[in-house]
Amino acid sequence: MIPKIGSHFSGSCSKLWTMTDVDASDFRHPRRYVRLDTILRLRWLAALGQLAAIFVVAQGLEFELPIIPCVTIVGLSSLLNLALQVIFNPMQRLEPRYAAGLLALNIAELAALLFFTGGLQNPFSYLFLAPVLISATALPTRMTMALGVFAVASATVLGFTHLPLPWDANDPLILPRIYLAGVWLSIVLAIGVTSLYTFQVTEQARKLSDALAATELVLTREQHLTQIDGLAAAAAHELGTPLSTIFLISRELEKALQENGAPDPQRLAGDLGVVREQAQRCRDILAKIAQLSSSGAPFDRMPLSTLIEETVAPHRDFGIDITIRIAVADDDEPVGMRNPAILYGVGNILENAVDFARSAVEVNAWWNSETVEIVISDNGPGIAPDILKRIGEPYLSRRRNVSDAQGGRAGLGLGIFIARTLLERTGATVSFANRTFPEHGAVVQIVWPRLRFETSKTVAETMV
Repeated sequence: MIPKIGSHFSGSCSKLWTMTDVDASDFRHPRRYVRLDTILRLRWLAALGQLAAIFVVAQGLEFELPIIPCVTIVGLSSLLNLALQVIFNPMQRLEPRYAAGLLALNIAELAALLFFTGGLQNPFSYLFLAPVLISATALPTRMTMALGVFAVASATVLGFTHLPLPWDANDPLILPRIYLAGVWLSIVLAIGVTSLYTFQVTEQARKLSDALAATELVLTREQHLTQIDGLAAAAAHELGTPLSTIFLISRELEKALQENGAPDPQRLAGDLGVVREQAQRCRDILAKIAQLSSSGAPFDRMPLSTLIEETVAPHRDFGIDITIRIAVADDDEPVGMRNPAILYGVGNILENAVDFARSAVEVNAWWNSETVEIVISDNGPGIAPDILKRIGEPYLSRRRNVSDAQGGRAGLGLGIFIARTLLERTGATVSFANRTFPEHGAVVQIVWPRLRFETSKTVAETMV
């Protein structure tokens, strides 16, 4: 029964990888929504700042400026905010196009105020940057680009058409045209460079968040498969003896009926009593196995050699020679928890080694009183230098570069990220390197502090 259980577990692992690829793709390009409350808070803050600036310039600095048009623009903006707050639920999430529309309205309102207060001569003209930056953090790229073009177009118009800058009438401020051109250019560069930087930083954080969500999904499914595998092994072990007894007695009864017709009543009663006893024992064993996941009885711990053999077993039938070398040390062999995070992480790295190996993969393990180490190496092409520097990042995959040449399939680049994340959660340090020339191939080193390996958290605790 044990070989069948192993093959079932191998098939389950391949199914898990397929499901992971499909579900992870859903995380790759999530829809982006901004709450209405967030936009309204920014608009209220802008309205209050604009009113404060108008008051300071008119009353504090005593400069002449068209107060009525400026206050009218701010008042209309405030009325729109109030209407949106009353009509709609501020907690609802806006479609990207509606959020972009409100940010475009912010740009138009700022452009109108600047038209009455000096255009690009006004130092507040750099506020064109704010709506574009907000868009870069929350909205799709095409909408951010559209808002950036709109902001640049507004700044360009204000460079040629605007009312005079409010200033002291006795000492008017006259700025040279070349200086205004420099202001316009700095606004354009600030919108472009700062928005691009903000978008890249936000996109990296979003990708990391999405990849971690996919990691949690994989870990949950791996937990379920590992529990099933453990229960199946326990069932095979515990039920073997009573089922053999039942089979033997049943065969003896059948043989007696064929040879003697009706068997001796006392013997028949005794045999049936044994069958009933063994059947009851099977029921008791099944009841006990149903509580294994909570009781943590047998099969909850495994030596390092068992962990390696269980990880290697599903990959032995792919035409790649897998060699296991375990160095026997003076210290006792480390025995750790049956942790799905470790099983999946080591298994995924081994799967990559098998995928890229030309003919052989080596799995070496050794330990001492301080550390436990597993090294997986292959004789494939190795890791490209540009990828080696970034390996472990989400959505970074060697499969895209070799899938056509080796007949494989392109991956999302989440496998190594998930494996590394899961292993590091168990206390391991994972490092990647290439073999020293003239040898070829990749080398992955996984090192745990021995105490952490032997007391590794269960999957439920790892996910917290």
